[in-house]
Amino acid sequence: MSEFRPTLRPVLGSKQEVSSAALKLSPLPEGTIIHVLARPEEQDLVPFLGSLAKTTAYAVRPVSPGQWFIVREEPMSHQEMKSLFAALGSRATGVDQSHGRVRIRIEGKMASRALSKGTALELDPSAFPAGQSAVTLIGHIAAHITRVDTDAFEIIVLRGFAESLWDDLARMCLEFS
Repeated sequence: MSEFRPTLRPVLGSKQEVSSAALKLSPLPEGTIIHVLARPEEQDLVPFLGSLAKTTAYAVRPVSPGQWFIVREEPMSHQEMKSLFAALGSRATGVDQSHGRVRIRIEGKMASRALSKGTALELDPSAFPAGQSAVTLIGHIAAHITRVDTDAFEIIVLRGFAESLWDDLARMCLEFS
């Protein structure tokens, strides 16, 4: 076994929060992101995932039919990950994406307007209410957006695109600074 141990550095660790009275853009902790994929014969995993989220410090984000992200602020230990995968059992497969994806939060009364500069997604609360998620493009970068509150969004992006997306979002926010 090699003694080499990689040094993990937060991809947005050097980025400063962008904040004004109208909005705030902030990197979220690089905690845990698990991609859950339902087995083809599994009919409805939503109640099960919802009950799992109520008993732990997880949030569940729909990705597409039969797919979800389970997110958590803190990293999971190997044993916790094993327990989660065991709880999924034969219903679904979990894939740890914690080191491959990054979460960003944008919030405030102008968050929707700033985000709408980069995406064609309809962000009006009547069309995209709290709890709603969508996979879309922000500029040229694929991202997963969830409205987590009336004026707050969580964006999940592949790690290799996180810094570029951050810079784009910061430019989109300049008007409201």
